[in-house]
Amino acid sequence: MKNVQKGFTLIELMIVVAIIAILAAIAIPQYQTYVIRSQVTRVIGEAGDLKVAVEDCINNGATTFGTPASCVDTSTSSDLQAAPGHPVVTGWTANPIITATFGQHANAKLIATTGTVVWTRTQSGSWVCTTPAVPVAYAPASCPQ
Repeated sequence: MKNVQKGFTLIELMIVVAIIAILAAIAIPQYQTYVIRSQVTRVIGEAGDLKVAVEDCINNGATTFGTPASCVDTSTSSDLQAAPGHPVVTGWTANPIITATFGQHANAKLIATTGTVVWTRTQSGSWVCTTPAVPVAYAPASCPQ
C-alpha cells in the first residue's frame, strides 16, 4: 500500500508569499492615500460648517465675528487642525475667509506642506473652497488647489 502525503511544495508556498508581497506593495500606498484624502475631506467639512455661523452673523448685521453675542463661533475642536484646533475667520470687513490649517494628528504629508483649507465668501454671497499647499493628489475636485 502506498503512503500518500498531502501538503504544499516549497515552490507553491513561495509563489503564495510572492503574490501576497505584491498585493501588499500595492495596497499599503493606496490605503495611505485614502487616509490622507479622507483627512482633507474631513477638514473641508469642519471648516465648511462654520459658513452657516458666518452667514448668520452677516445677516444680523454683525461688524466683527463674535459680536453681538448672538453671533457665535460654532466651530469645534479637531485633532487634525493646528492651533487653535479649529477654523479661524478673518477678513470680516470685506469678504470673510475661513481658514483651517492641518496639524496635530493629520498625516505628515499635510503638515509638512503646511496645507490649509480655505473657504472664501464672494461679493455675491457664494462660497469658494480652495486647498492651498495640499498636494494635488489629495485635494478633491470640489475643493481644488
